[in-house]
Amino acid sequence: MPDPAPTVFAVIGEALLDLAAPADDDASTARPGGSPMNVAIGLARLGQPTAFVGRMSDDPIGTLLRHHLERSAVDLRHVVHATDPSTIALVQLSGGQARYQFSTRGADFQWTPSELAFLPDGASALHFGSLASWLPPGDAAIAEAVSKLRRDGSVLISYDPNVRPVLLTNVTSARRKVEQSVSLAHVVKTSAEDLDWLYGSEEIDAVARRWLGLGAELVIVTSGPDGATAWTKREQVSRPAFPSPIVDTVGAGDAFMSGLLDALARRDLLAPATLAGFIGPEMLASILNDAALIAGITVGRPGADPPWRAEADALR
Repeated sequence: MPDPAPTVFAVIGEALLDLAAPADDDASTARPGGSPMNVAIGLARLGQPTAFVGRMSDDPIGTLLRHHLERSAVDLRHVVHATDPSTIALVQLSGGQARYQFSTRGADFQWTPSELAFLPDGASALHFGSLASWLPPGDAAIAEAVSKLRRDGSVLISYDPNVRPVLLTNVTSARRKVEQSVSLAHVVKTSAEDLDWLYGSEEIDAVARRWLGLGAELVIVTSGPDGATAWTKREQVSRPAFPSPIVDTVGAGDAFMSGLLDALARRDLLAPATLAGFIGPEMLASILNDAALIAGITVGRPGADPPWRAEADALR
């Protein structure tokens, strides 16, 4: 067989099964999920060669999740086949909004440094975040691998904390861990909801500028139907959300993240030095518009189902 195509993006994190249950209904629907897996699928569907770096169980759920990734042309060469069980998330939907409960002793969170020693393996950009970035014992191995890449300086690093208060009960320690990860990333995307839990009444602008001071070059905060705002050390730009009927918000932030990274790649902004020096207000607005489009398409249909390139281009 021919060698796999060179990877542009590597995405580290969890792949899990979402059991979605409407608040007024006893029935539930099982769908593949997990923020990093959703980002990897979103990037691959947009035509970006993407490898998912996950620890995936060999149980039936893990097999289903691998098939889901393969159907979107995600590269699985770096997936660790694990004997631990797959992770399951219970998602309760109410008014289109999602609340979560997780099983957290599965394969996704048992990383060791040796399992990540291959990075970057030619990738131009690495994305990490969500549960795997702050749940022990594997969070330390991920932080060590990402720290090495940041010191090397040749790979663009992006991060989305994707806060889940049900798993992060101590706000002070959660804020410390998130800020440690922010300091390793060039691009950080978060939500106003995440910042409200992490920082309370502190102004979003102040938090964004603090994160820039920690080492980020680009910080984006999404605010659902109110759009998104991006900060660099020189610019601040806001753009509205893409107008779309909302079926549910599952995977919306992940779709925005994949749209954001795709937009950077299509503008040749994946080199850290390029990102820091060449984003002006017009380009920043255009990048936010592209990311909002991908998120807007996704919220218009059930589950984390990001669009393919042709769908996005048809609406651009």
